[in-house]
Amino acid sequence: MQHIRERFHPFNTARILRRALVNSRMIVDHIDGLAATLEATSFSSEVGLLYPGKDSILLEELCEEERPKQLVVLDGTWHHTKTLVRDIPLLRSLRCYRLAPAEPSRYGFRREPDRAFLSTLEATVAALRCLEPETVGLERLDAAFDSMVATQLAHPKSKYVLRTNRRRGKSLLSVPSLLRDRFANVVVVYGETAPGVQGVRNSKCETYPIYWVAERMVSGERMEQAVVPPSALPTSCLGHLELDASVFDHGCSLMALSEAWKAFLRPTDEIVFYHSNVPRILEVIGGKAQLGLNLKSIKLGPTNKKSMKTHRTESLDQKLDRLNVAPSPIHFAGRAGKRLANVIALANYIRSGRSNP
Repeated sequence: MQHIRERFHPFNTARILRRALVNSRMIVDHIDGLAATLEATSFSSEVGLLYPGKDSILLEELCEEERPKQLVVLDGTWHHTKTLVRDIPLLRSLRCYRLAPAEPSRYGFRREPDRAFLSTLEATVAALRCLEPETVGLERLDAAFDSMVATQLAHPKSKYVLRTNRRRGKSLLSVPSLLRDRFANVVVVYGETAPGVQGVRNSKCETYPIYWVAERMVSGERMEQAVVPPSALPTSCLGHLELDASVFDHGCSLMALSEAWKAFLRPTDEIVFYHSNVPRILEVIGGKAQLGLNLKSIKLGPTNKKSMKTHRTESLDQKLDRLNVAPSPIHFAGRAGKRLANVIALANYIRSGRSNP
């Protein structure tokens, strides 16, 4: 799967793969076109995505029965591939597989952000050596790649045309296709969980939702549900959540929350969130855990190392202050209501495509 901007790049290794691999297909399009093509494609039930995601599985460690029968490989810069994964829901639903190369990429004239990252051709060949060790001719692909690299490095002008980083204009804020083209499908969510057990890391209580709020951006439809906590909430916790104990007097069960959430969702809905506990809650209540857009992953502001380090630790309130964004109206109680309003405000800001400060 090739990002449209990579199509005419002179060092496009996906073209070599397309010509060399008999049992392969290459699709090139804009993001929406790629998503539509994927939806219409008949996949094996054991299809995987070659992508070094957070929960990706190391291909080299799989026995033959565990190997995927079909593999989706992304082609483009690392910025392009991250955008594809972020904006195409079906890609995020696939199981991810990764490589652990013993040596860095041999792609001498294109920089990789990590020594473990390879060119599309190198990654595909390495994956095939794991999945289909009996396949012959892979060394010829390596040789073609090395010849291309050597020819380019020997070019007399190559030492004068090193790529340089150029700061983009402030008006070029990238807007995810979900917010740009499918805004009517966006449902913004936030949830509070029961306090964890002191001294027990990652206790079950930390993923037990006790207050869940959601709002459909365009229509304004809302959902609010309190859940009876597994044990009485201490006063300090209620103060932290900015909620009164009476909110939970008529709370429902966890199963009832799950049923209410599924009834609220539409087949076309896509989840948008900001806080890290939301994906865990979605898994518990059976929502679209794999199909959410995390607004925290979108870089907003200067990209020098000092500012990026500061931005990683700033709260959502601080981010909105820095961007000079006013919160949206608050429709729910407590801290959850304030945070949901802030996430909605941030989503609207990103969708507007305004320049980074």
